Amino acid sequence: MVVQSNLSTLNHCSSIETRKPATVLDSIPSINLKDLESKTHIMKACEEYGFFKVVNHSVPMEFIAKLEAQALEFFNLPQSEKDKAGPPDPFGYGSKRIGSNGDVGWIEYLLLNTNPQVTSLKTLTVFRETPEIFWSAVKEYIEAVKLMACEVLELIADGLKIEPRDTLSKLLKDENSDSCFRLNHYPPCPELQALSGRDLVGFGEHTDPQIISVLRSNSTSGLQICLKDGVWVSVPPDETSFFINVGDALQVMTNGRFKSVRHRVLANSHKSRVSMIYFGGPPLSEKIVPLTSLMGKQEESLYKEFTWWEYKTSAYKSRLADYRLGLFEKKTHQVQAIE
Repeated sequence: MVVQSNLSTLNHCSSIETRKPATVLDSIPSINLKDLESKTHIMKACEEYGFFKVVNHSVPMEFIAKLEAQALEFFNLPQSEKDKAGPPDPFGYGSKRIGSNGDVGWIEYLLLNTNPQVTSLKTLTVFRETPEIFWSAVKEYIEAVKLMACEVLELIADGLKIEPRDTLSKLLKDENSDSCFRLNHYPPCPELQALSGRDLVGFGEHTDPQIISVLRSNSTSGLQICLKDGVWVSVPPDETSFFINVGDALQVMTNGRFKSVRHRVLANSHKSRVSMIYFGGPPLSEKIVPLTSLMGKQEESLYKEFTWWEYKTSAYKSRLADYRLGLFEKKTHQVQAIE
């Protein structure tokens, strides 16, 4: 299906970066969920990268194919039809602008609330403006991916020796879980060839605030992650697998043992990129603190105590590239004696 670009009025100046050639990361940790040692491999990946690929998962490929087809149908609608589901509040349809603090990208998207206990007027609007087959595809996909996300969190709990095993996964299963789902469409950008070695940003660098994110995209490249040494590396696409991001909340819950991964998406000059992301978040009232079972006798929390609502509210006021956890870190001032 050919998807028409409606983003031609994007202000390029605010979304072009000088290119620093990115290395292709050919050693991405690949976790086979059926492997008996998967928990060990997940632990290493979370500590080293905050990111890994999941293969041999339980999400049916027909769910993935159906949702991608429906997403492309939506994004191929006339702009006036898509605009009925926007502007985002933050839920709903948006294009070019990401959030309300000046971030822009070569992107259009649908952000949906996944919790039926919390009513979003914009999500309901999208429901009314799209066929039932679209919502059937969204619901069955989210249900399957949520189960996989919970399986991953329980393997993490096993690796960290956290009891009970559902300490993390129950936060996603809670009826008040503040999780959300995003469909991103990055149209091809032919103008890229005229940018003389510069990149057009599809979605700027950031970390995900939630506990865990589950990403799946089509076969178009563009995703990059930032390694510990600050080097950006390109992640080869794999449309049959999923990529897991450690989120800020999980970084805090492990007292910094796991690091939330900084990532971004660059536009492609020839092919459109479609991605689907499930963001697994806790209930708004949940206190985000290091888990007691992970703290040594002399170990102190690196972070102030806060609720997910407080962190989410702060994150929405920030720019994408901001270090959002910085406001919640404890500041230790050491006074050195001068002789």
